[in-house]
Amino acid sequence: MDVKNAYLNGDLEEEIYMKQPPGFAAAGAEKKVCALLKPIYGLKQADRRWYKKLCATFLDMGYTRSSVDHSVFFRYSANDEIVIVAVSVDDLAIAANTITAMIQFKDALKARFEMTNLEELHWLLGIEIQHDRGWRTLSMSQSAYIDTIISRFNLQDAKPLSTPLDPSFPLSNAQSPSTPQQFEDMRNVLYREAIGSLMYATLGTHPDVAYSVTTFSQFMQNLGRIHWEATKCVMRYLKATRDEWLIYGTDSEGRIAGYSDADWGSNDHRHSISGYVFLIDGGAVLWSAKKQLIVALSSTEAEYVALTHAAKEALWMRAFLGEILGPFDKPTTIFGDNQSAITLAQDNIFHSHTKHIAIRYHFIRDAVERNEVDLIYCPTGEMAADVFTKALACPKMEKMQGLVGIRALQV
Repeated sequence: MDVKNAYLNGDLEEEIYMKQPPGFAAAGAEKKVCALLKPIYGLKQADRRWYKKLCATFLDMGYTRSSVDHSVFFRYSANDEIVIVAVSVDDLAIAANTITAMIQFKDALKARFEMTNLEELHWLLGIEIQHDRGWRTLSMSQSAYIDTIISRFNLQDAKPLSTPLDPSFPLSNAQSPSTPQQFEDMRNVLYREAIGSLMYATLGTHPDVAYSVTTFSQFMQNLGRIHWEATKCVMRYLKATRDEWLIYGTDSEGRIAGYSDADWGSNDHRHSISGYVFLIDGGAVLWSAKKQLIVALSSTEAEYVALTHAAKEALWMRAFLGEILGPFDKPTTIFGDNQSAITLAQDNIFHSHTKHIAIRYHFIRDAVERNEVDLIYCPTGEMAADVFTKALACPKMEKMQGLVGIRALQV
């Protein structure tokens, strides 16, 4: 559903005045101002006032706001009906386990706001969504958004690529401009705009380019020609994979599992790259590729820090899903490909080789001890988080896509 003129539904809590719009002032009243009765678009308070109005409405309807994600509301009824609503400003994605519950919720909301009923979910925030009830899958794609990126940066005729980054040609600050002429040459390049465009694809349905976007973001203050050409290579990769979907439902057991990996000191800044991904029903739902704040002294330390970041995300996911669907009775599995790091996290005994590691990175030990996460070894060849820590060759890239749930739709 979509709320019409959402911000106008809010209630102002202070006196606010505005100049009269040009051409609307009555004769003799040109110097008067308008007192706002409702928030309007462009007002700083408008989004906050609309959110408070929406929250009050949901609470009045008997819904509970998630304490973990304040944009999600849910309600259980006495006859085991459940309705879950995810809100993005004025767009509402609704899930219910019965048609009756869905209809009742929509009718109740229509009685309070002017709404547009968009029926079954097919598009949300520029993401195309398809349901296949025969295969019991849900698939998401940003092909239309990718076409927009390709068109904006004039790459319609560019040759598609099979990998976003060339693993044999690393990027570094040494490739940044060093002469006035080089600086001038890159002055008007739309690099930040390109990174921002790629970031939405990364956050939406293309976790396979997360490492690339993380890498490019390091050069926004001083980009070189090589960095710009490499950015266009990622767009050409998205062009090649625009028809592939992020698919959920391919895991018949409906498991929740996480993968954590780190690439130790392979970049010129010597900070390791942490990567993790969490899958539900065979598709990625949470992922990250991030440079570690510390310089790890060993691969074990780098993997240990990466496991800690993954464990924090696992606990958030357990709190979120547990609040809505019920508490977990088993720990969440996190796979790692470094046995030393797993042993270190499972063993609370003091180790002289790790006494320099900051206390906050030992958070994972408590999570393991509380039986909230379960660390299991996974061979590097099956490590789904590998794509978040380094550039991969084509065969490995294709395999990683499959591991995180990116594939063509079954016809």
